[in-house]
Formats: sequence, structure tokens, C-alpha cells
Amino acid sequence: MKTAIYPGSFDPVTLGHLDIIQRACKVFDELVVAVLVNPEKHTAFSIEERLAFLKRATAEIGIQNISFVGFEGLLADYAHRCGIHIIVKGLRALSDFEYEFQMALTNRKLNPDLETMFFTTSAENMYLSSSMVKQIAGFDGDISNFVPECILSDLKKRLYTGGRLG
Repeated sequence: MKTAIYPGSFDPVTLGHLDIIQRACKVFDELVVAVLVNPEKHTAFSIEERLAFLKRATAEIGIQNISFVGFEGLLADYAHRCGIHIIVKGLRALSDFEYEFQMALTNRKLNPDLETMFFTTSAENMYLSSSMVKQIAGFDGDISNFVPECILSDLKKRLYTGGRLG
């Protein structure tokens, strides 16, 4: 059985993330979506909220061969402990590749059994990022075309400012 891990902050999950999840689930027997606790990132949502959003969004589109985990620490170590040998990463633009290529080489140095597979995003999601969603929402802009509908009201409650900046 081939299992892969798709790591990210998912703060919040976007339609671009779901695109990569759906496509990876077609390739692998199981996909573990790993929500990272990254001390360098200030997140708008707790790890529990991000996991709940992912579960709701993937259940709504009927994905079965998926599991979710929150973790802290090195991805290479976590994958080794779980016996996972494949990392799934989504690429939006050439600038993503440079950073992700460095990460793939570093992870492989830390865990020689670990491979990284890159999935290019669909054209309609090339510009989309969680940061952009949060920025648009911070100005009370319409984010409905960027995030799963089932979590939209939760995101608005937290991110919309009611006309106030920040």
C-alpha cells in the first residue's frame, strides 16, 4: 500500500489545497494530510480548527482514502516514524519550486528513504494562497471563490473586520 503525506499549515484550507488533495488521493492508496505547527508562522486558526476545516471540506467532496494529523517538528522525522516514504507538495509558480526543491533535498538528506512528488496546481488556482485569502478577508473582500463553501461562514467570523483594518 502506497501512503503519502501532504504537509502544510492550511491556515485556512483553500480550493487550491483541495485540488492537490483530490489529485493525490487518486495516485496513492492513502493520503495523510499533516497540519504543521510552525513556530515561525502566526496562524489565524488553531491546529484543531484547521484539522476540523480539512475534515469538513474533504468529507463534503467524498474523499475516503485520507487521514489527518497535526504535528510539530521535522517532517522527515515524522514521516520516518510513520513509515511514509513520499511527500506530496503543490506548486503554483516557479518561485514555489525553488523553495520546495531545497526542502525536498533537505528532507532527503535527513531521511534518505523520503521522496518528494510535486503536483502542479490547476490553472484556476495558480495565484491562490492562504495568505492571500486572509488578506482579502481582512478588508472584508469576497473570499467565496477561494475556499470551500462549508467553512466560509467560520472564516468570515474570524477574518472579517466589519470595515475595520486588521
